[in-house]
Parts: sequence; C-alpha cells; structure tokens
Amino acid sequence: MKIGITLLVLGTIVLLPAAAPAQAGHAKVKIAAPANGATVSGPVKVILKATGVEIVPATVERPGTGQHHLFVEHDLTPVEDTIPRGVTGILHLGRGQTEFVLDSLAPGPHRVIAVVADWKHVPLKPLVVDTVRFTIK
Repeated sequence: MKIGITLLVLGTIVLLPAAAPAQAGHAKVKIAAPANGATVSGPVKVILKATGVEIVPATVERPGTGQHHLFVEHDLTPVEDTIPRGVTGILHLGRGQTEFVLDSLAPGPHRVIAVVADWKHVPLKPLVVDTVRFTIK
C-alpha cells in the first residue's frame, strides 16, 4: 500500500511541472499605471505587467500564453465564457500589447479591470485579473 501511494505522489509531482504556468495558479497581472486611487490628467496610459504567463498575439495557440483584455467601466463577463467583441468598454489587446491609451474618458472617477485570456479569449483559470480605480481631473 505504501508503494502505491508513493507512486501516486511521485506521478503527481512529475506531472505538475508540465502544466502551463497560468493553469498552475502562478500567473498574475498588475496594472502598473495608473496607480490605484491616483488623480491623473487625460489621456490615460494603461501599463500592464504580467508574470507567469507569456503575453503574445491572439493568433498564438500555445499553453502558458495569453493576451490582455481591458474592461473599462464594464463589469467582468462570465469567466467561463469567451470575452465578447464589439462591446463598448471591453478592449481586446490581441496583438500582444502591454500598454493602451484611453483617450476618450471624461473627467471624474473611473474603473479599469485587466484580464488575461487565452487565444480563444476565454479568461485563464484561475482568473488572472487586476483592478484600478482612478480619477481624471
């Protein structure tokens, strides 16, 4: 019995490194700018930093990769669904961009949510997300 359990544990350990970083729970995204709670002038440059996942164009179909999506004044869509296209407030950075300029926001408070999704535009699991709130003066 001890041998069976040991083999099961060893088999699990051998399989873990093969998992894509995002699937193993190590992927993270950070909205580096603007800072959460900041008051800024428009236009607003959003700078995204990702770790544990390679940011690539949406045409790359490889485990451990993804691209950024921004939800500007928009709640997240269901995380098991494809992030929709053509919806006001949802931006697909499908060329592998890590920066985006929001040039049409009015003065006042705003919220931006960054989500990393796979080549099918389905959010990675576990969810790789960050949120900032800022004010345009």
